[in-house]
Amino acid sequence: MEKNPTEVLHDFLAGNKRFVAGEQTTYDLREEVKKNAAEQHPDAVILSCIDSRVPVEIVFDKCIGDIFSIRIAGNVVNDDILGSMEFACKAKGSKLLMVLGHTNCGAVVGACDPNTNLGHLNGLVTKIHPAVKEYGDGALETRYDEVGKINVRMGVEQIRANSPILKELEDAGAIKIVGANYDLKTGAVEILEQSPA
Repeated sequence: MEKNPTEVLHDFLAGNKRFVAGEQTTYDLREEVKKNAAEQHPDAVILSCIDSRVPVEIVFDKCIGDIFSIRIAGNVVNDDILGSMEFACKAKGSKLLMVLGHTNCGAVVGACDPNTNLGHLNGLVTKIHPAVKEYGDGALETRYDEVGKINVRMGVEQIRANSPILKELEDAGAIKIVGANYDLKTGAVEILEQSPA
């Protein structure tokens, strides 16, 4: 039976709990390749950072064919990413759309440093500057992680504001849009914001 968006979110959070507890599912990867070769209908599309320590399939105890995975430094939103999300949700039926940030994000650190000068990365980190501005002059010891969480929330807002397709699906209850944060030290995912039930 097809799951609704809330059930998909609960399933993914249960997978994260298994991951944190070291009780991951054992998959036959060759069999999963065969099973998914003809078509795909992942339950979720996840926008996450390129950070090598946040592999979403592992973090949520999922496998081949379970997630449309979009990765970009700082999990920032742009038009191409919105188009990919629209494809996942409208054309392929994904029920969960998650923006997943993480602690100690290098792109966020770069956005907080006015002297960052890394070529094309400069344009990317400017997309995080609104989160830096919103955080303001808060405590330095929590600055990066708090700016990262604000950046996730702003990403969720941008999706709703800039994609009528996704907003309409959310308003109809066909998808759930969620902002979340991954803790590099514990492996746990914290929900920051989500669509109404």
